[in-house]
This record gives sequence, structure tokens and C-alpha cells, in this order.
Amino acid sequence: MGLITFIFFAFMLVGMPVAFAIGIAGFVFFLNDPAMPVSIAVQKIATMSQSFPLLAVPFFVLAGHLMNVSGITDRLFRFSSVAVGWMAGGLAQVTIVLSTVMGGVSGSAVADAAMQARILGPTMIAKGYGRGFSAAAIAVSSLITATIPPSIGLILYGYVGNVSIGRLFLAGIIPGVLIMTGLMVTTYIIAKRRNYVVADTEPPTFGALMHALWDAKWALFFPVALVLTIRGGVFTPSEVGAFAVVYAVFVGVFAHRELDFERVKLAFANAISDIGLIMIIILMSGMVGFAIIYLQVPQDVSSWMLSGIENPVVIVLLILLFLLIAGFFIESTVLVLLLTPIFVPIITKIGLDPVHFGILMMSIVTLGGMTPPVGVAMYAVCSLMNVKIEEYLIEALPFLFTVLAVIVALLFLPGLVLWLPELAFG
Repeated sequence: MGLITFIFFAFMLVGMPVAFAIGIAGFVFFLNDPAMPVSIAVQKIATMSQSFPLLAVPFFVLAGHLMNVSGITDRLFRFSSVAVGWMAGGLAQVTIVLSTVMGGVSGSAVADAAMQARILGPTMIAKGYGRGFSAAAIAVSSLITATIPPSIGLILYGYVGNVSIGRLFLAGIIPGVLIMTGLMVTTYIIAKRRNYVVADTEPPTFGALMHALWDAKWALFFPVALVLTIRGGVFTPSEVGAFAVVYAVFVGVFAHRELDFERVKLAFANAISDIGLIMIIILMSGMVGFAIIYLQVPQDVSSWMLSGIENPVVIVLLILLFLLIAGFFIESTVLVLLLTPIFVPIITKIGLDPVHFGILMMSIVTLGGMTPPVGVAMYAVCSLMNVKIEEYLIEALPFLFTVLAVIVALLFLPGLVLWLPELAFG
């Protein structure tokens, strides 16, 4: 296992694409073990693609892009502006709420961050918000998509860890709202100190709020429909992905009347690019996943972590600390695929619900996308808004600490995570 790890990190350091770094490291394992025919490596790659639950990933990615070109994003933006645009730090509050409601549409933190950097970034800077503050608010708030259904990360965690995706979807709702609330409070405090306040603003009237809510009804109903259809047994998580695509087309063509052939082509082009990137990482991880099980890494790590430590909370804190550090250097999708088979047996053995741990894990590894040195969401936002990384990092610290505080609170208050799935599924 040490050879695989060394090769993987060596290739990552020289800038090789993640999928190829994982694939080459996996092949080296088979080439280095005479008892392992290379044909098994090919079989493991093929086996990873033959999964019904995995169909949810391309379906939800496509549905997200279809919704982005069908007028849903504009309506969610208007709703968020009416609801919270009047507060101190109004535009930053808008981006936080928009990330929450967009979580039920895009399912991807990077996609959400890039979209908001294009739409809200220039306006925030023009209105006098600091560049670093604007970029930090947009990038860090996109983390909320990691827990709000249909999170792509939760689907992968459930697939790899053999955990109910329906329960994960429900479990992520309250943590997502809590992170949103924490970030809004942080934004309010900073905005008050810096006078990021629009003059003569008042809370919206009930009528104006209801009008904006009604205008965005199809977008806001989407995550509700996902949860209801899964809980009601109408669809499996994979089938509900296909439903999401049909729903997006229906809304774009018949409800909003904005989805034409050219926009469909654009959505498919963007989706194919994203799906290809995600799927090749998943396929290549099949070899490394087999090596992890074959070498009994979960058992070795479990005996090492459990030796001398009896408090389950301490063990989970150590795992989360490891995931936080690893997230600084490795993309969240890779961490979920490679580390879920290692850590799920450990947390199950110490009595922690794997649904509870899944929410904590996805939140902490997604946070790495907002931090140096390899934060994809951070680089996307900073490049689109022309913000220096050091300026962004200073402004992002209060937001990052807020997110970490919420994650720690969720660890010690599991009822906040598990209440909805237990209410729905028992």
C-alpha cells in the first residue's frame, strides 16, 4: 500500500490529472504482485461501471445543467434577493441563500461557485464589497451543496459505503440549513463592521416575498419532490435521477418556456464534460479500492486507531482531522472513493451511524475545495473574479471557522443529522 500511496502523491505533485494518477498507481499494485494477474485490474475497472446505483451520478449532473439553462437559476436569484437582499451584507447574504437553494439543483459545489462568481461577483465588487470578501462568501457558501440533496458526493459515499442514499439525502437537509445560518450570521457581523449596507433598504412585504416564492416554485419544489418520491418508494435513488432529467425538461419547456434546442445542446455538452471527469476517476478507483480490501487496510487502520483510544468521539475527531488535512491536498471525490471503504467499518465498529458520519465526512472534505493548495472552487472563483489567493484566504478564515464549528456541533448533536431520516424511515 505504501508503494501505491507514494506513486499517487508523486504524480499529483508533478501535476498529473487525478484519474491518471489513481489509475497508474492501481496498475503498479497489480504489476508488483506476481499473484495478481493484470487482467483483474481491467475487470475491476469494468466492474465499477456495472452499477445501477451509480446511474444517479450522470442523471443528476445532466439534470443540474438542464435546470441551469431553463431559467431556474434566474428565478432562484430573484427569490434570494427579495428574501435576504435587504440585510447587512445583502449581496453576500443572497449568495449564501442561493447556494442553499441551488444545492437542490446543481449538486456540485464547484458548479455553484463558478456560476455565482459570474452572476454575483462583478455586482458585489461594483457595490463596494471587498474583492476578497466577495470571493470568500461565494466560494465557502458553495460548500452547502455538499449536504443539500441531490449531493453528488453523498451519492458516491452511499454507493461506496453501502449506505442508504435516501437516508443520506434527508440527513443532509438540517446540516445544510445550519451551515447557511452560521454563514449568514458571520456575514452580518462582518458587514456591520465594514458598513456593507445598502441605504434605505427595508424587509420585503409579505406579498413581494410570496410573489418571488411563487415565481421560483418549480425550482424550490424539486428537492422536496426528490425526497418524497424516494421516501414514498416511487423511485430508487438511481431512478429519481432519471426523473430529475424529465422534471428539468418539463419545467424548461412547459413551465418557464425557456428551454430550446440550443440550450439543450449546451446543457448536454457541459454535462458530458463533467460526467466524463467524474466517471473516469470512479472507474480508476476500482483498482485501488480492490487493493485496499486485499491488503486489509481497513482492518490495519482500525486496529491502529482503536488501540489505546476508547472514546468514540476522540476517534471520530481524529478521523475528521485527517480528512480535513487530506482535503487540503486531494479533491473531495477522490477522498470519498478511496477513504470511505477504510473509515466506514471503523465508525460502524465504534457505534457511530454511517449516515451521521457521511454528512460529517462530506462537509469536511468539501471544505478542502475552498482552501489552498488545490481548492478547485477557490481557484475557480478567484480566477473568474480576478482575486489574489492571499487576499481571498484572509477573508475566508471567519467563514471557514464557522463551518468547522457547525461540523463539530453536528458531531456532538447527532439528533440534528438523524432526526429527519429516522422520522421518515424509522
